[in-house]
Amino acid sequence: MKRYSRKDQRIMATWAANCAERVLPLFERARSEDGRPRNAIQVCREWVETEVFRMADIRRASLDAHAAARAAKADHEAACFAARAAGQAVATAHVPQHAFGGSYYALKALAASDREHVETAAAAEREWQAQQLPADLKQEFLVRVVIEKRRTGIFVTVRKDGDF
Repeated sequence: MKRYSRKDQRIMATWAANCAERVLPLFERARSEDGRPRNAIQVCREWVETEVFRMADIRRASLDAHAAARAAKADHEAACFAARAAGQAVATAHVPQHAFGGSYYALKALAASDREHVETAAAAEREWQAQQLPADLKQEFLVRVVIEKRRTGIFVTVRKDGDF
C-alpha cells in the first residue's frame, strides 16, 4: 500500500472533508434530524487540527455516517452518497486512501441529485476537487477518481492498483 507523509494525510483529510461538506446539504435536506454525517466531518477536522488520533472516535464517526447513509438510501440516493462521503472523509485519519472515497461519493451524490445536468455538474465538481490539491496529490487524484461517459450514462469510479 502506498505510504503518505503525515502532512499529505492531513491535506487529504481536509480535502475529503471539504468535498463531503459541499454535498452535505443534499443529506440535510432529506434527513434534517440526523447529524451523524456533519459530526463525521467535524471529527475529521478536529483530527486534522489537533493531530490527536483516537481510533474509537474515528471509527464511531465513520460508522455512524455510513449508518446514516443506509437509513437514507431507501428514499434518497443523493443523501445516501453525501453521508458516505462524510464517512470516508473521517476514515482518512486511519487510512489516507479513504480520502478518494470522500471525493468519489461526493461526485456520486451530485450525479444522483441532478440527473438532467449530471455530466456538467460532475465535471465541474471534479475540476473543483482537483484544484484544491497540491500538484503531486492532484495528479494521483486525476488518475484514481475518474468520470466515464458510457452508453447508459455517467459513471464515477475509483481506480485501484497494487499500491492502493
